[in-house]
Amino acid sequence: MHRTLDLRGAVPAAAPPVAPAARGLVLAESGLETVPGWVARLGQLQMLDLAHNRLTVVPDELAALVRLDVLYLGDNRLMAVPAAVRAFRALRYLSVADNAIAVLPEWLGELTALVELRAQGNRVAELPQSLRGLTALRELHLRANRLRAVAPVVATLPRLRVLDVRANGLAALPDELADAPALDKLDLRWNDFRALPAVAKALADRGCFVLW
Repeated sequence: MHRTLDLRGAVPAAAPPVAPAARGLVLAESGLETVPGWVARLGQLQMLDLAHNRLTVVPDELAALVRLDVLYLGDNRLMAVPAAVRAFRALRYLSVADNAIAVLPEWLGELTALVELRAQGNRVAELPQSLRGLTALRELHLRANRLRAVAPVVATLPRLRVLDVRANGLAALPDELADAPALDKLDLRWNDFRALPAVAKALADRGCFVLW
């Protein structure tokens, strides 16, 4: 079984002797304002948890961690999705939830292995067209952002099963969403709908679980 090194609350200035053997590293809940330099040298890491800290940036050097398939960056102070994330082509799970991110980068669509993307609790107002590249994506979590519309590109995702757009400013849905091939849960609560949109009704009629 792969070893996970849990250093939450007690992150050392230098890498512990056991670090090179670790496949997972937990530095969450540690009050970090910067990521220790030694983390970028652990090229064997497959999981990195930096959530619940005070990070405003993530160093570009972390791009060396090309084996990462799970990355937690939630509940920090990030203004943008870190550029280093672009290098993580094996990434299956990414959380940038509860930060201050206003824009999802165009290169996000290059992360074609992504199965789950959590970007709730940010300031995102629109979605990039490049999302169509996320052909493995099954869950997209966008609750509590600043969306005024759901981009039709979401309907092109062939494996998307869960779409959570609660607590945005939505008043309508794109017609294309009715044809989203795999969607089986759509959460529309706490938006500006006065009645169930026809698109959502069509989804519900085919068996999609719609909350509004």
